[in-house]
Amino acid sequence: MSPSHEPWLVALSLLVAFQGSYVGLNFARGIENAGGIRRRHLITMASLSLALGIWTMHFVGMLAAHLPVAVDFLVLPTLVSFLVCVLVVGVAVVFVGSGRPSARRITIAALFMGAGIVTMHYLGMSALHTGLHMDHDPLYVAASALIGVGASGAALWFAFGAHDRAADMVPAAIMAAAIAAMHYTAMAGTEVHVMVDGVLPGQPTFSHGILAVVVSVVAFLVSGLFLLTLVPEQVDEPGEAIEIAPPPAEQTDGDRASDPAPSALRLPVEKDGIHRTLEIARLMAVQAQGHYTQLFDGEAVWFCPLAISDVEAQLDPAAFVRIHRSHIVRLHAIVSMHRAGDAATVLLSTKVPYRVPVARSRKGWLKDLLRSRTVAA
Repeated sequence: MSPSHEPWLVALSLLVAFQGSYVGLNFARGIENAGGIRRRHLITMASLSLALGIWTMHFVGMLAAHLPVAVDFLVLPTLVSFLVCVLVVGVAVVFVGSGRPSARRITIAALFMGAGIVTMHYLGMSALHTGLHMDHDPLYVAASALIGVGASGAALWFAFGAHDRAADMVPAAIMAAAIAAMHYTAMAGTEVHVMVDGVLPGQPTFSHGILAVVVSVVAFLVSGLFLLTLVPEQVDEPGEAIEIAPPPAEQTDGDRASDPAPSALRLPVEKDGIHRTLEIARLMAVQAQGHYTQLFDGEAVWFCPLAISDVEAQLDPAAFVRIHRSHIVRLHAIVSMHRAGDAATVLLSTKVPYRVPVARSRKGWLKDLLRSRTVAA
């Protein structure tokens, strides 16, 4: 007998899979252009977020199944299934996020991601502790594995490899579908038999519906807290502040005409689904976002489909400086440099306050450059 499922719990399992995928893929996109502690932080958060989405989806999916006897879960196999999933998915995240995307790299990452989903499912099934015996149809096992790998590959391609950046929702939705389709395909090929000396039919003391809601809420809260770390921090940092004397030309668009940046050049940008171009003369800062960039014009942030290296190639090095692996700023827009221990940021003289981190290796160089600019002024 193959188990049937409670529809609202199936929908809940899809929702938690989507949130975990959305948060995890957003972390993974920033790995390539991050370094040091930030890179390790992103890898850890991406692995945990994706694994949490996978694990919670399968746990809620199992609670959604109508089984002939009351069941509970062994703690050790349940914990091991989550840890194994974190490790396998972590390998996939590091592989796909650490270099320029290619069909080979995405395929290998999809194999690891699919393996993590399948491992999570069958280890989780072994955690059921009751008078049940389960037989798994080999054809359905193979089909569920192919679905997990194939759909994971599609999600990773839309997240990392597509020429035009897909909306964040698209790869997350595909990844959630991969997790859920693998689980419910495997369950469709599972035959459940009640053992003679097994537990008598009955209801557990704690409702499966309530347990599923509790687990899902915890997963939502954890993913939500992870997601908050993706929000850029705009709060001023305490510490030493190096004030920079403004150069003769920096306050108005007309004044910026003397800036050595070629104003005739434009960069492709997008906002609210509308494609436009942005004059380099208006550009204040560039921030890498995976294989794409965000451009700041002093008032608004624009999405740009070009990689930071492609944007940098079109900028005049006399007007723009790369102060961080993931950040380029207009030199004449820097109004002050703030230091707090090993950390440093620069503040730009723009209509909307904008702060940019400075790489540790660039702090001394930038400090000397800014002071020489002050002396020249």
